[in-house]
Amino acid sequence: MAQVTLSPPMKNPADSFRSPSRRNLLKSGLLAGAAAALPPAHGSASTSSAAAPPVPAFEFEEMGAAELQAKMKSGELTARKLAEAYLARIEAIDQNGPTLKAVIQTNPDALKIADELDRERKERGPRGPLHGLPVLIKDNIATADSMETTAGSLALVGSKPPKDSFVAKKLRDAGAIILGKTNCSEWANIRSGHSTSGWSGRGGQTKNPYALDRNPCGSSSGSGSGVSANLSALSIGTETNGSIVCPSSINGVVGIKPTVGLWSRAGIIPISHSQDTAGPMCRTVRDAATLLGAVTGVDPDDKYTAASAGKSHTDYTKFLDPNGARGMRIGVARHFFGFSEKVDPIIEAQLDVLKKLGAVIVDPADITTGREMGKHELTVLLYELKADLNAYLAWLGPNTPVKTLADIIAFNERNREKEMPYFGQDTFLDAQKKGPLTDKEYIDGLAANHKFSREEGIDAVMDKYKLDAIVAPTAPPAWPTDLINGDADSGGSSGPAAIAGYPNITVPAGFVFGMPTGISFFGRAWSEPMLIKIAYAYEQATNHRKAPKFLPTADLSV
Repeated sequence: MAQVTLSPPMKNPADSFRSPSRRNLLKSGLLAGAAAALPPAHGSASTSSAAAPPVPAFEFEEMGAAELQAKMKSGELTARKLAEAYLARIEAIDQNGPTLKAVIQTNPDALKIADELDRERKERGPRGPLHGLPVLIKDNIATADSMETTAGSLALVGSKPPKDSFVAKKLRDAGAIILGKTNCSEWANIRSGHSTSGWSGRGGQTKNPYALDRNPCGSSSGSGSGVSANLSALSIGTETNGSIVCPSSINGVVGIKPTVGLWSRAGIIPISHSQDTAGPMCRTVRDAATLLGAVTGVDPDDKYTAASAGKSHTDYTKFLDPNGARGMRIGVARHFFGFSEKVDPIIEAQLDVLKKLGAVIVDPADITTGREMGKHELTVLLYELKADLNAYLAWLGPNTPVKTLADIIAFNERNREKEMPYFGQDTFLDAQKKGPLTDKEYIDGLAANHKFSREEGIDAVMDKYKLDAIVAPTAPPAWPTDLINGDADSGGSSGPAAIAGYPNITVPAGFVFGMPTGISFFGRAWSEPMLIKIAYAYEQATNHRKAPKFLPTADLSV
């Protein structure tokens, strides 16, 4: 569910931490010299001199959930017409044309479901704000229907979940149409430290819709690329560390990584029960807030959700306030700057925007325990990957083609040409060597993770400076996809919130040579309402989101 990344060494490693996504973590700090070469920063997208492939006009391009819902309420639009339009869009530009490969499978029952929802609307009215709206979900979120749930791996083709994941069930209950599954970095990018984000044995390589030769970031690559390219009204990704916020930033959309336990993980192919969560990836903060509330709820199959009782909301749109940043104390995590000299000036300008919106900017407000977090995260993930993945496979039942992590490793070896043509499974092999969750190494590592990310990390700095949120650059602009050498991202800020299990929201913040970059707002557990207020006010003041143009390569002339 994530790309977890420990950053390259810092000038002052004793009190600095830079955490992009899971990739650098798996490479154990070896990216010090591997940062992508990025050109000078520019503040807006532009048309490239290179010819873009022909992409047909789309009637519903950039339309949000509320606008689409209003059209269905008036009778101007039906759920069936909308689903047909998005399916045609997927056929035209995901499977053909630019060939994004963001969608690994469409739902063969989508139009039947749309017809049923149209009849229900006429007879009883809509169930709520998602009624009849198409949603794409990541291919590690189980559905007990005619679609596959494989995390991009051929090893799980033909496996049949005994029931819907909690996320899928809540979507259906809300009247959403699960339009299809999105491609992802295989096994949520945890198989190897040498991976290329967005690649899976089952789905191939997902492309970035802004420049097709650039990477969409993982592991929720298809969810980010797909919703940015208007292949669906809404999408859902998953994150362990960075895999919602990085692809959201790099694909120019809004991503919310919720507090762990706000959304149930039951029925989601796991990496880590202490860090995994699904979350919205949408074109606007309003759409992300709409989707966020629809999927909350206590689930007896995920004990972490018990803590959300009394802290969650079924409607987060009530926190959308264009003046929501006024009076907010926002700390600047300066130690997350510096991974991209092109991104830094963009984020500096956004701090001025926040000041003009009435926010009190506390600068710097650094988390000083990142190095200690980084010592333990990978150890914890390896233990939990083995235990949690084996538990998920057992949940699938006796007819599952693979029943343990060891079986998956053996499958990959037998099918090396299809599953490992570009990179191996070194992380899987390391996880298989780990013992049970009763091992002292695991127990001590998890305690250290929480200590240094929570009480001595985010909570400590927020207490010290009396903060409502922390702000930082989310991720670098997209690097060129390189199946030979793997990923070359250079940094990011996802680590503390991911390790703590705290919420994180990224919003489009500008462009570097036409490639999007985002700004992150994160804070304490269950602080989604506060973060949504700030993110929405910022978004409404800036409106940096621009639809992609499917250029063959980044335009270096703007």
